[in-house]
Formats: sequence, C-alpha cells, structure tokens
Amino acid sequence: MLHDLNIWILGGDKRQVILGQLLSEDGHTVHFYGVEQYPHIPNDCKLESTLDGVGKADCVFLPLPVSKDNETLFTPLSSLSISLVSLFQQLSPSQLLFGARATVPVTQFLSQYQLNLLDYSTREEFSIANAIPTAEGAIQLMMEELPITIHQSNVLVLGFGRIGRILADRLSALGAKVTVAARRYDSLTWATVWGYDTEMSTHLSRWLCRYDCVVNTIPAPILTHQELEGMKEGCLVVDLASLPGGVDHFAASELGIHTIHALSLPGKVAPTTAGKIVRDTAYHMLEELERSRKEELV
Repeated sequence: MLHDLNIWILGGDKRQVILGQLLSEDGHTVHFYGVEQYPHIPNDCKLESTLDGVGKADCVFLPLPVSKDNETLFTPLSSLSISLVSLFQQLSPSQLLFGARATVPVTQFLSQYQLNLLDYSTREEFSIANAIPTAEGAIQLMMEELPITIHQSNVLVLGFGRIGRILADRLSALGAKVTVAARRYDSLTWATVWGYDTEMSTHLSRWLCRYDCVVNTIPAPILTHQELEGMKEGCLVVDLASLPGGVDHFAASELGIHTIHALSLPGKVAPTTAGKIVRDTAYHMLEELERSRKEELV
C-alpha cells in the first residue's frame, strides 16, 4: 500500500477529524481545512487557514455527504462556505479524491474538471461495517424516546438489508418481539429462518396498530398517511433511510405521531468507529489501485 502520503481532509463532521488522526498515526502527513470549530485537532496534524497547497496533495478526502446544497462543501464544523467549483478548480485528475454520496449535480461538477471521485460509500465492506453503529444508534434513540423498555416491546423493522438484519438481531437480543416486513420473499424467508415474525411490506396499513416502535430502513416512500393513521397511539417511528426518507413526516406531524429522521447516525453516536471504517475502506481501495497498477506494468 502507498505510504507517507500528503493528505488533505476537507470539511465534514467529527468522523473526518478522527479519520485524519488515524491517518496521521499511520505515518501520513495530514492537513485539515474547514473544521476549525472542532476543539481538539490532533497535535501532529496541520489546521490550514486557506486551500493553498491542496493542489499538491497526494490524496484528498471530501466529507460524507460531499455537499447538502450541491454548491458548497458540507462543513458542519466550520463557518466557512467552501464553493465546490472553486475547490475543484484547484484539484487535478492525478490526485486521489475520496468522498461519499455525491449527488448528480456534484458528479457533474467533478466531471467538468475531469476529477474521479473514489466513493467509499458504494463499497460493500463499508456498508456492512457502517450498519452496526447505525443499528446501535437507532436502539439508543428508542431507549431515550420510548416510555417502555425494549424488552417485551413490539417492534417492526421495515426492510431486511444490512441495517435491518443487524438491527433485528440486536433488538431480539434485548428481548424485543421483532417483526420484519419486506417485499421480497427471499428476505422474508431469511427473517423466518432467524426466528422473526414476518409480514409483507405491501400491506402495512392493515396491521400497524400493534407496534410500540416502527423502524424504517427502506429508502422509498413506505409509511404514507394511509399507513400512519393506523398506528398505535404513542408509537415511535424511527426513519433510518437516507433523504428524502421513507416516512411522510408531514402526515405524521398532522396525526401526532412522534417520528425521528435519524440521519448519519455513525458520525453522531460512534464517530471514532465511523472514522476507522472510512480509513479501512480507503486503504482497501488504495491497495486495489496499487495492485492494478503493478499488473499493468507486468
């Protein structure tokens, strides 16, 4: 793998700072920009006041997500407004550029400047590892918001992908009565094999009245007004799906249903773990790039 890289980390939340700390501990030279409001920048890293020098970086890490408005970098730990266009103008196609969840407009900007984004969020190992802090964060929210224990509560998990599987497992271990809803028969069969009750997600409105909590992992409209109006009084809805989510939050508000759209939980509840996941995934990608280059030389 490549060693002693000159790395710039731009914007992002606490997990980006942890990422920089881990990379520095591994022997890389790390520069931060756009995180000046974070109180504990590692001593062996450099907090830059300008982007001068970013063009000389071997590797640049953009935040997760890269942008929330398609015009500026995502910088929750900074008062700076970093224009994507002005940033991309200073980068070159030869630089390794890591980032995650870039929207179509952002990828168009990248293409305009012939920049190739190495999107670590599309990697399977990243998604699997990230599902663990997401599931634990969801359970933390449930413990904080529900007036009852997880033990003996009736919980519905919508979707049985990576997050759904880990979440159902953790909830069951805490004594919850878990039901899994999915649209694919193979997913429902796996859920049955693992001991959960199952229902088809296409018929939600008929039987939501018995749950104390519903956790959605499906990134598509799944809980509309019709489904929500049949919920049990006091039911908590936790939406883990990426924007725009799978819950009609306006309808839920009208119906008096407590909903939480819990985005970016790994960075909030376990930033150290989340930073390590990003580092490890980036290393895997770098190792593959180096292997590919060596094979081309043979």
